[in-house]
Amino acid sequence: MTKPFVISKKLVWEAFQRVKANGGSAGVDEESIEMFESKLKDNLYKLWNRMGSGSYFPPPVKAVPIPKKSGGTRILGVPTVADRVAQTVVKMVLEPLLEPVFDRDSYGYRAGRSALDAVAVVRRRSWEYDWVVEFDIKGLFDNIDHELLLRAVQKHCSTPWVLLYIERWLKAPMEIEGGRVARERGTPQGGVVSPLLANLFLHYALDVWLRRHLRSIRFCRYADDGVIHCQSEAQARLVLRKLEERLGQCGLELHPEKTRIVYCQDVNRKAEYPVVQFTFLGYTFRPRKAVDKYGRVYVNFSPAVSREALTAMRQTVRGWHVQLKCDKELSDLADMFGPVLRGWSNYYGRFYASALKPLWWSVNDYLVRWMQRKFKRLARGVIRASRALGRLAERAPRSFVHWEMGYIPAAR
Repeated sequence: MTKPFVISKKLVWEAFQRVKANGGSAGVDEESIEMFESKLKDNLYKLWNRMGSGSYFPPPVKAVPIPKKSGGTRILGVPTVADRVAQTVVKMVLEPLLEPVFDRDSYGYRAGRSALDAVAVVRRRSWEYDWVVEFDIKGLFDNIDHELLLRAVQKHCSTPWVLLYIERWLKAPMEIEGGRVARERGTPQGGVVSPLLANLFLHYALDVWLRRHLRSIRFCRYADDGVIHCQSEAQARLVLRKLEERLGQCGLELHPEKTRIVYCQDVNRKAEYPVVQFTFLGYTFRPRKAVDKYGRVYVNFSPAVSREALTAMRQTVRGWHVQLKCDKELSDLADMFGPVLRGWSNYYGRFYASALKPLWWSVNDYLVRWMQRKFKRLARGVIRASRALGRLAERAPRSFVHWEMGYIPAAR
């Protein structure tokens, strides 16, 4: 018999390869990627057959509480491995249709666009515009209106099975301790297709509306976080009021603690205002000392790693317990922790890299303690251990990224 939906086996296979590369934990069936792969041929055939016949129904999504940096928890919805493959199949069909539609100032969850690109745009505009409306949408993934979202999907995709399965995923229940909870709004944060759907919803709820009704402003959005640049305080207040009204019409609301009007104070903008800084994507924008090409010091409104991000990184380093790994050699420590440190440097060191100094010296402090525990002759001498680490760093400066940048203890 001919199946009602034409879905190629190759597409399902490529979707599994992406799911495998991304990793992830098991869903409600407790089946890991390794367990799924042990019967890969049967599992993929069963999934392809059910999707092609229209008989695939997503299992419940496993609710996993994740702590927030600001305190409290958010609920992450973890689909099963098979469901992640099915969602990836739909995403591979839907994403090429939606990507050309999205706004040029939307950066979240898009191929070829990064958070650092968004930070760079905001930095440049903060020099051109005096006022900023920083906003955050409260519980975006939990409050998306299903009817509005499906209308947006239907506007750009007419493939019946894509529409069918998206609707089923939106209605799939959430499994929590004590039972299952039906969902009438939202799309699980953690689903493969959820970020794409959230981007589409905000495209019409916010991006298109801003372009049409507030043409003189400039905005930059990364998922549910955004920055709007304005020319005056009066305009900023108007934008904030209209933004709140618009999101309310779409069933969303602004986060009261993460939404504010900010004055971009610097050497040329010296007016007094109670709020002169904001945080966007882990970077805090505020007045900072800078040096021009002639060596003159002035105040510039620029981004650097936020205090919260810096604290989180230092807590992570402390949790590594480097000083207790006396059985490891320096090369082992470099293999274990070097890639993470380099990742932090690549992201948070892109702008105002000197703000990472406390992190690099903290890493060195733990390495000094490691030296003291590993070598008995250094056990009682912090200065001697620090100098020994400095000599080690001079011989192997590429072991850690901050050593390459010159953050090395004095060798003598």
